[in-house]
Amino acid sequence: MPERPAGTVEDRAQEQGPGFVMRAVTRPEYGGPEVVTVEDVARPSPGPGEVLVRVGAAGLDRATLHLLTGLPLMARLAFGVRRPKRPVLGQQVAGVVEEVGPGVDGLAVGDRVCGTAAGSFAQYAVAKAGTLAPTPDGVEDRHAATIGVSGVTALAAVVEHARVQRGDRVLVLGASGAVGGYAVQLAAHLGADVTGVCSASKEDLVRAQGAHRTVDYASVRLPAMGGPFDVIIDIAGNNPVSALRRCLAPGGRLVIVGGEGGGRLLGGIERNLLATMAGWFTAKDLGWMFSSTTTARCAEVARLITEGAVTPVIDRTVDLDGAADAIAAMASGHLRGHAVLEMQ
Repeated sequence: MPERPAGTVEDRAQEQGPGFVMRAVTRPEYGGPEVVTVEDVARPSPGPGEVLVRVGAAGLDRATLHLLTGLPLMARLAFGVRRPKRPVLGQQVAGVVEEVGPGVDGLAVGDRVCGTAAGSFAQYAVAKAGTLAPTPDGVEDRHAATIGVSGVTALAAVVEHARVQRGDRVLVLGASGAVGGYAVQLAAHLGADVTGVCSASKEDLVRAQGAHRTVDYASVRLPAMGGPFDVIIDIAGNNPVSALRRCLAPGGRLVIVGGEGGGRLLGGIERNLLATMAGWFTAKDLGWMFSSTTTARCAEVARLITEGAVTPVIDRTVDLDGAADAIAAMASGHLRGHAVLEMQ
């Protein structure tokens, strides 16, 4: 038998036992779905303040797509200039605590949890304890796996930044996506009058999530969407700040979510900065946000799911081998809600 190279996964698995190897969705370089593969990799171990999660399900989100493509290019300063520092994809997670690192309080082996974990598209992933919350009884992993980024982002946008109140006229741009679906439901739950913007083929989905009216973005321009609005939540990233500002009522609030759109270097960050500068010259609140995952935010979204205030919309569930196709569907805009990877 030929001798194996020293230091391979197989060598380390023989030393540490069969549980050392796990299956994971990886990409060795930046690119599209074509660079995604499934392979055996070393199972991670939790450090101080971390836990190892046995993944039950992992949700796909837009940030994972950016990490795959390495765009905008500015993001590579943090995630690897020439190639990704972290080969395993995925962030959103739901599963069971398998191992607890030093200094972790409030979590124990066997606890069901949801939130975020670096490299969640795998059988095991390490998470910071502060980005996890208990998964309530009765909430399936496939639903809980959409909370850590999609649910938390919508909560921060609608409740914390936009401060949506009963009677507000709210426009949600990008209403049929993972974050948009949560945003429509949250705004409707708070008593707002919600207009959801999406493609014509998804208007039925957005109305089912609580939108009082829907608009096909391909056939109706922003000025004709029924404004002025008290709140605009822009997840799509397709409209200039000046046009969004004109559609706001006096004292209205704009929340640009994330950094979609824009060029290869800065992406949507350029538009976000323009919103900040434009806000200096108007009484309208022109803001933008990137969400951060906390235990409290995850717990709040989980509570809303338990109470039936929001329901994660799942377009498809796939196994690890279906990850590339799910990513391609997101990139092309074909998803109606979330794609979720379920471990077999």
